[in-house]
This record gives sequence, C-alpha cells and structure tokens, in this order.
Amino acid sequence: MKISTRFSDSIHILAFIDIYHGLIPLTSSNIASSIETSPVVVRRLMSALHKAGLINTVHGAADPELAKSPKDISLYDVFLAIEGDAHLFTIDERTNPQCIVGGNIQEALEGFYQQAEIAAKAKLATTSLQDVINTIRVKQAEKERRN
Repeated sequence: MKISTRFSDSIHILAFIDIYHGLIPLTSSNIASSIETSPVVVRRLMSALHKAGLINTVHGAADPELAKSPKDISLYDVFLAIEGDAHLFTIDERTNPQCIVGGNIQEALEGFYQQAEIAAKAKLATTSLQDVINTIRVKQAEKERRN
C-alpha cells in the first residue's frame, strides 16, 4: 500500500512559493521539478490550496502567492485543505472475527489511534508554515557552511 505524499507535497509547494517568490517564475513545472512530480499534480494541489484560501492564483499566470503570512498558516490548515477530515490512521475492518486477535483488534486499537490522532493534529495546529520555512533556511545554511 502506497502512502500519500499529498500533504507533504502541499507544504513543499507553499514553502517553495514563499522562498522563491520574486526570484524565479513560479510555474507548475518549476515547482514540480523541486518535488520531482508532474506539473499536473502540482496544479491539482495548488487548486485545493487556493480553494482553502491559502494561496492566491491567477489563471494562466505563473505568479502564485501565499494568501496569508506563513506564520498564520498552520500545518493543520494545510492538512484540512488537502485531506479534509480524513483520519491519520486506519484500522483494517476485514479481520477474522473467530480469531482472538482478529475479533478484538479494531476495538483494542480504536482508543490508541484516537489519542494519537488528536495529539498529531494538535501538533500540526501549533506548527506554522513559517516554522517549516525557518527550518529549511537553517538546514540550507548548514549545508552551505559544510561546503
């Protein structure tokens, strides 16, 4: 089973827009080359980010911009824009009810998963896009110092 990267790719897009705004054309091809995906995927994600009010775009123009300051965009905002109310963890409902494990695993995991999901979403809500951008800039400065 492949795990979706739509959420992290969307954060990538937002950070790219902020860091490169005014420096290079912010085409879906340029952004896609950073993510190593197709421009179509970038356009789809940007459409969801636009609908959620996180970016401003003009159809046909390669100049998207953040709709808010990066400090005012939480990672939870991005998650909601891309994943909606999706759960972070999924319990397999197709298990053998005649088995001790299969007959009880869903109920056993439900509370643990719910607690983990609440904690994860709370952390995303208190982490801003600015936090991510600052970390990217620090990591880049460290790389440049080593070279």
